[in-house]
Amino acid sequence: MRHDVKHDILLVEPMLAEIEARLDAAYQVTRLFAPDGARAADQSAGRIRAVVTGGGTGLSPDWFEKLPSLGLVAVNGVGTDKVDLDLARRRGIHVSTTPGVLTDDVADLGMALILGVMRRLGQGDRLVRSGAWGAGETLPLGSSLTGKRLGILGFGQIGRALAGRAEAFGMKVAYWNRSAVEASESYRRCETAVGLATECDILAVCVAGTAGTERMVGNEILSALGADGVLVNIARGSVVDEEALIAALKGGTIAAAGLDVFVGEPNIRPEFLALDNVLLMPHQGSATIETRLAMGELVLANLDAFFKGETPPTSVIRGERRASAGTR
Repeated sequence: MRHDVKHDILLVEPMLAEIEARLDAAYQVTRLFAPDGARAADQSAGRIRAVVTGGGTGLSPDWFEKLPSLGLVAVNGVGTDKVDLDLARRRGIHVSTTPGVLTDDVADLGMALILGVMRRLGQGDRLVRSGAWGAGETLPLGSSLTGKRLGILGFGQIGRALAGRAEAFGMKVAYWNRSAVEASESYRRCETAVGLATECDILAVCVAGTAGTERMVGNEILSALGADGVLVNIARGSVVDEEALIAALKGGTIAAAGLDVFVGEPNIRPEFLALDNVLLMPHQGSATIETRLAMGELVLANLDAFFKGETPPTSVIRGERRASAGTR
């Protein structure tokens, strides 16, 4: 009895066990993160037609070159800054993402970082654990969110979701976006990013990480945010000039920051670890069971469509495919 041969795919980083089990059932999976993953990937490089990776990891140009049969890079996330889209277009390779399903959780974490910084949650936790509270030391007063001005840099799905949450906490919302977007009349639209920073108490970075936004938040925006200002980043580490941010936090140019993303993560700049006015998270925006399952389902749907010779439903590169890419 003849059995269908499973298509080869490369899994760059771990996913939920349930999703990985379904990948194993449908495909011949090479795990790059396994102890012998790189060697196994090299051996099966000619047969690998799809890669599943994370938004923070992407796929390097070297791996594009190693995989001559590649037709799909399925990103388990919404960021494509670590994938060379121009190279993918030239090669006729689909790049898919998992939009929509992670919006609420990322916005929730953005709100948590705002609360955490303003109410000094990280400092309070350290005070209690160290025994200093029991010894009589007290935590400086925090700041109420009610009436505070939140500026949202990048007003896409996540930015809009964060705005709704902030409004529920009694905050006033302003935003900047590169293009015109629909927004509540209660939200103020600023013409420039610097103008937005000037008008807000807290600046939340939600803009996509691209070549055009690299180090967008630098000295000028941080100075405009001011000595009482707070920066929250739930976008990409590349959007912030980290040297400028560290200097601003040390020198009092801004008051504090809440960061979920970093340049070079997980190996972040050690200066952040020594700063008491920074709340740090290990890139957990979409890290809930519910959202990771939903993201995994979209990855599976994109793979299934591709191997059927169809356009992956959330491909960000359309209409440029080789005719045989999905059926080869």
